[in-house]
This record gives sequence, C-alpha cells and structure tokens, in this order.
Amino acid sequence: MIDKILDSAAQAVADIADGSCILVSGFGLAGQPNALLDALYEQGASELTVVCNNSGSRDVGFARLIRAGRVRKLLASYPRGAQSDAFESAYAQGRIEYECVPQGTLAERLRAAGAGLGGFLTPTGYGTELAAGKETRVIDGVGYVFEQPLHGDYALVQAFVADRWGNLLYRKAARNFGPIMCMAAKVTIVQVAEVATLGELNPESIVTPGIFVQRVVVNAASAQERCA
Repeated sequence: MIDKILDSAAQAVADIADGSCILVSGFGLAGQPNALLDALYEQGASELTVVCNNSGSRDVGFARLIRAGRVRKLLASYPRGAQSDAFESAYAQGRIEYECVPQGTLAERLRAAGAGLGGFLTPTGYGTELAAGKETRVIDGVGYVFEQPLHGDYALVQAFVADRWGNLLYRKAARNFGPIMCMAAKVTIVQVAEVATLGELNPESIVTPGIFVQRVVVNAASAQERCA
C-alpha cells in the first residue's frame, strides 16, 4: 500500500546531508514551509545551497537557517524583503554567497530541470552583468542568454491538501514555486494542512501529481495560512 504520510517533519528531513541543494517554495511568506525548515534547523545540516524566491523574514524558517550560518549559497530573485536582515547581515559579512536570478528565469530553470531539458535561451539579462560567463547568441537581431536547468537534491514545499499518494492541492498565492520545485528535485518533501481520503480529490483539480512527491507531513499550523 502506498502511503507517503510520515509521522513528523523531523523524520521527513532526517537524511538531508551537509552540502545538499534545497529548493524552498514561497513568495514572501506565502507558501514557505516553515515547519520543514524548522525541522531542518534542528536536524543540523549545514553548507547548504538554497534556491528560493526570497531570503525569509525575521528569525523563523529559512531566515533562521541563514542566521545560524547553515546556508553557504542562496540563489534568489528578491533576497531583500520585509525584515530580511538575517540575509543582509550574513551577506555584508561575507558569510553567504548570493546568485541573483531574475524571477522568470528562476521559474524556467526549475521547470527545465523537471521537464528533462538541457537548458533554454532567454533575452532576460542579455547585455548585463547577469550574462557574465554564460553563452550568448543573437537570433533575428535579438540577444539571448543560455540558462541551464536548476536541479535540487531536495524540495521543501508547502501545499494545502494531500492524499496518501502525495497528490497535492495548493492554496491561492501559496502555490507559487511549489509545483515546479516538486518536479525539479530528487526528493520532494511537502507539509500540508489537511490529508484527503484517497479518491476524494478531483483528478481535474490536482496540481502536483503524487509521482513527484516522496514524503508528506501534516502540519496544523499550515491551516492558519489560508489567507495567503
């Protein structure tokens, strides 16, 4: 019997090793899997490379990992957001590397990884510092930058509802990067507010099929984020 529901977030992140590349869902705080990130903090993994749209807020979740010096490199579009002083301080002190990736490029690099593509050409960043060291081409008079797919060892994602097979529904803006990160990672770990009975979810409404999900954790606090 397939049942991907685990007993705890600690169990779900127990095998994440030092130096892993972690894909973290979220746009601002909408859809950021803080229960999993807190479990990862307690687990102790370090030297992490993290791909996320932002750098977290205050001293919870992702920001807490940065503050503790556990993130070696961040790939993000908007690292400086509301109360992002954990990242700002770490970057100013040279304790974290940062790669700026335009938001659309970030999404497409993740999608390319999940779709098994070798990369893509985009005009975004052409002629700027973001294109330094990358292959460029001019096609029909338009300049393009070649961007490579962005794979992760693990994806930590917040969804709204899952069944025991790992089929997922999301809540409004909390959907953001979750679906493509699930596809781009070797192991996808998801925190949800609710678990549906198998067969209860309308197949036409499922956003992420369970084939892309390996572990699910129920986190009651996620239910408080329904306003996202």
